[in-house]
Amino acid sequence: MIIVLHLEDSRSQRVLWLLEELGIAYEVKRYNRDPETSLAPPELYEVHPLGKSPVISDGDTVVAETGAIFEYLVDTYGAGTSLKPAPGTQAARDYTYWLHYAEGSAMTNLLLKLVFSRLPERAPRLMRPIVKRVSAAAEEGFIDPRIAEHVDWWNTSLEATGFFVGNDLTAADIMMSFPLEAGATRADFSAFPHVVSFVERIHARPAYQIALEKGGAYAYA
Repeated sequence: MIIVLHLEDSRSQRVLWLLEELGIAYEVKRYNRDPETSLAPPELYEVHPLGKSPVISDGDTVVAETGAIFEYLVDTYGAGTSLKPAPGTQAARDYTYWLHYAEGSAMTNLLLKLVFSRLPERAPRLMRPIVKRVSAAAEEGFIDPRIAEHVDWWNTSLEATGFFVGNDLTAADIMMSFPLEAGATRADFSAFPHVVSFVERIHARPAYQIALEKGGAYAYA
């Protein structure tokens, strides 16, 4: 039995969705964030030295990092599905790109946006006006323009088929779901109809909805 160490309101929700698409039985071991700091609980350090989620165990095999978990699950259980293109094809190369881009280039600026937007509220009261100005300058001058470039790239990439790779859902689309969901909660994506359509369609998938029920409430931001 696969066990998923799942942190609430986190990217580990994608692992549950992938498992549902694969049709694999699994158990969710849920962890809640600290209500004051929003950080993962110290219990996760007993599982992994960095105290992060997701982590899965499959018998004696333990895998951390979402991308590595996806590769393990698809390679181990994905035979006969469309979740990974045939090796050696352009689709396979595109698949690898999007699978790793999701946690690399895509999330970097979104995390910067989150950090800088919260700096003022976490600063000492007397420092807040200064921190707010610095934070706003960083967002407007660097972070927001970079995010706009990426969102435009997503929209262009989805235009042909509605998926990031080929004509059907792959694990790369599941990986890409979180950047799009997180971005859509913090910005107006109405100018990017293919991004909006992608998010709506994945939310309508039965496997997505079942995974959401098992994972619990999910705040993308």
